[in-house]
Amino acid sequence: MESFVTHLEASIDGSRHDHRSLATTHGGRPLLVRYDLAAVKRTVDRDRLASRPADLWRFRELLPVELDENVVSLGEGTTPLIECPRLGRELGLDLLWIKDESHLPTGSFKARGLALAVSRAKELGVRRVAIPTAGNAGGALAAYAARAGLEAWVFMPADTPRVNRGEAALFGAHVVLVDGVITDCAALVQAGTERMGWFDFSTLKEPYRLEGKKTMGLELAQQLGWRLPDVILYPTGGGTGLIGMDKAFDELEALGWLDDARRPRFYACQAEGCAPLVRAFERGERHAEPVAEPRTIASGLRVPRAVADFLILDAVRRSKGAACAAPEEELLPWMRRASAREGIGLCPESAACLSVLARLAREGEIAAGERVVVFNTGAAQKYGECLPDDGVRVARGATPDWAHL
Repeated sequence: MESFVTHLEASIDGSRHDHRSLATTHGGRPLLVRYDLAAVKRTVDRDRLASRPADLWRFRELLPVELDENVVSLGEGTTPLIECPRLGRELGLDLLWIKDESHLPTGSFKARGLALAVSRAKELGVRRVAIPTAGNAGGALAAYAARAGLEAWVFMPADTPRVNRGEAALFGAHVVLVDGVITDCAALVQAGTERMGWFDFSTLKEPYRLEGKKTMGLELAQQLGWRLPDVILYPTGGGTGLIGMDKAFDELEALGWLDDARRPRFYACQAEGCAPLVRAFERGERHAEPVAEPRTIASGLRVPRAVADFLILDAVRRSKGAACAAPEEELLPWMRRASAREGIGLCPESAACLSVLARLAREGEIAAGERVVVFNTGAAQKYGECLPDDGVRVARGATPDWAHL
């Protein structure tokens, strides 16, 4: 595997850093991986990608792992882009797709980021890793760390969905439940770094999870014939996926691989009970004030402060999109409604996107003929607390009242 990485770039001041040294942040803000895109353009043509295995590693020239032997994989295949005509008609939209990330290992989009981050950590000699998580990232880290032979520590809020807690333990991670929110978990990871000797895998505290999330944008462009959609709605907690897609589109444009220069409008979707980015967007601010008491059933959106808030808000504003909040009481109804209409097990975080989409369509901000993509970031089955329990019980040997079943 030939690497085209040239350096790491500090997002806060543009300074250059060595990509072969184990790196976290600069000035408390993320480092970004930069590539020799001119060399990539000379080396590979986009049409060659179709002949490669349909997994995220087909974009290897735009990924940071240097040696094949260091790739840690659980079979991260292409996730389906599913047209949703019934749901679209109800919303007044002609062209609506759901990009269903629940098909990835461990049932969520977190597999993309952790596949890359664990692979690169292994390549740089890391043996013990730790992560604060609101849910799905913990299971993904545990799985990829197990695959790589690394020791993993997962710090979760005590009210994290039970499936997420059990999943991380199943893969052999040390699970620590914390009375608090994800920022309290992050503080414990940071406090234990020197004593425990682990590498901190907090969102955007290292450069490589972003590169894995970037593959959502690369994959989406390929699936749509190298023409990007008009609108992307993305459930936004830490925001790595949105930033990653924005970076992917920048790189594709520089490579000349896009057949249409128009970029999609990003809508960063949060829940009203934890919407720091929405508040900052509405105030015209570049950094978001933390939410003191975040409350939402969508555990992945329960992020009171995103370390890359300014990168998220910059991407949203450049795209002429917005940061929007969904009412808490609409999350479960939209989760159930969309799943019943299209057979896609929608997670509560992505239900926030549909609530926002319905409002934007009613208000005319999203037009009927625009191409709209909603990301479903996790499998509904992982949220047992959110699933309906509507079954009718019939006693053994009894004849049911068929008219009222």
